[in-house]
Amino acid sequence: MIGDTDPHDRDLARRMAADPRVRNATAAFFAATAEYRYSYNFSWLGRPIIQYPQDLMALQEIVWRVKPRTIVETGIAHGGSTVFFASMLELAGGDGRVVAVDVDIRAHNRAAIEAHPMHRRIDMIEGSSVDTGVAARVRALVREGPVMVVLDSDHTRDHVAQELELYAPLVTRDSYLVVMDTVVEHMPEDAFPDRRWGKGNNPLTAVREFLRRTDRFIVDKEIEETLLVTVAPSGYLRCVKD
Repeated sequence: MIGDTDPHDRDLARRMAADPRVRNATAAFFAATAEYRYSYNFSWLGRPIIQYPQDLMALQEIVWRVKPRTIVETGIAHGGSTVFFASMLELAGGDGRVVAVDVDIRAHNRAAIEAHPMHRRIDMIEGSSVDTGVAARVRALVREGPVMVVLDSDHTRDHVAQELELYAPLVTRDSYLVVMDTVVEHMPEDAFPDRRWGKGNNPLTAVREFLRRTDRFIVDKEIEETLLVTVAPSGYLRCVKD
């Protein structure tokens, strides 16, 4: 994955992903486990992470290869993914930091993150990620060097579209813009009865519109084909131009 796998293995992954048996089994697994809130089963270094393990494998490979000096993340929740990114930067060496944004950083989550050993690599900003003032604060913390962006907050089309406009320009060439939960478009109509997003109104609809307007990013299908199970189909976007 991410350019380091043997060409034969990549071909095998493509054929695996194209196999109808595998595709059907993957879709069935995702739909069945989502019903039981599968992504809530995991933690990272003591913090609930609310991600599928398969996506964490892809994200750590990206961080190790790109070695970003800044990772911008929208959506903190319990802080698991924020701590995850900080720990990956710690392993990669250097002075990389995570700039994490959430509209509501609850006191107990903030306290737990601030007490965590990885907090020394984390800057947290409370406020809406699409507020221009918040975006300006994020930009002020982004340092020169590779920049990676992960969007994982409000999953409505309009919100993600605004995030893409604000934060995609920060991503540097050969790094990644990762839009989580594009899988919502592929889920059953009644999968999110208590949410404002669903089919036709989700991160993937925003990504499709975004890609029609830019040539800086392409979908890295190799990641999706390798993972099979991912919350971000067509959401791993590689930056190919400055």
